[in-house]
Amino acid sequence: MSENLSKGRRSSGSALSRARTMPPWALLGATAVLGGVLGGAYGVVKPPAYTATSYVIAVPTDKGDPSAALGFAQAYGRVATQLAVLGDAQVWAGVPVKTLQSSVRTATSPDAPMVAVSATSTRADRAADMANAVTRSLTQHANESKASTHVELLSFSRALKPTSASSPSPAVTGLVGASAGGLLGALSLLVRPRRSADPALTASVPSPATAADVHGQR
Repeated sequence: MSENLSKGRRSSGSALSRARTMPPWALLGATAVLGGVLGGAYGVVKPPAYTATSYVIAVPTDKGDPSAALGFAQAYGRVATQLAVLGDAQVWAGVPVKTLQSSVRTATSPDAPMVAVSATSTRADRAADMANAVTRSLTQHANESKASTHVELLSFSRALKPTSASSPSPAVTGLVGASAGGLLGALSLLVRPRRSADPALTASVPSPATAADVHGQR
């Protein structure tokens, strides 16, 4: 039992010593290759994600102020992801509200009264359905109060089924992993303890003579 433990300690100690004496370029290459393999495997295992985007535009009514449409578009962009809008959108999208909350994002422009609604899913058709469902619900909620806001929300462009994935490909994730691995390898080189000087090259300094030695030499 003790012999096995001692052998294990010696082997681990020799492995650590070999790692410490490994040339810098070898350590950087090993960490970069390992990171690239892990990143590429992550890109292969993770299912692809698809993103679809629909657009709505705010326009003033006959009694409305054209400059007010831009402000209402900003407000509608924040309202689009609220529970009141998503609660109706889940019926048309065929997914729970929690899925819409985690998958739908909105964006507005400071120059144009337009709201972009983007939905992401592992299925291309579902991503388009979710984006269109949210814009449909948002349009209905906004137009219920157009008599008082004097701003009407209209559909500008429906979301189409995406033909390519928006998530990074395995090649991209592999490159990212290789870069991260190389960076970690470089950091490990910075914190790695430096080798001590060769004891054969260092001059030995004689110890001071004790009082007994001095008396003995007299």
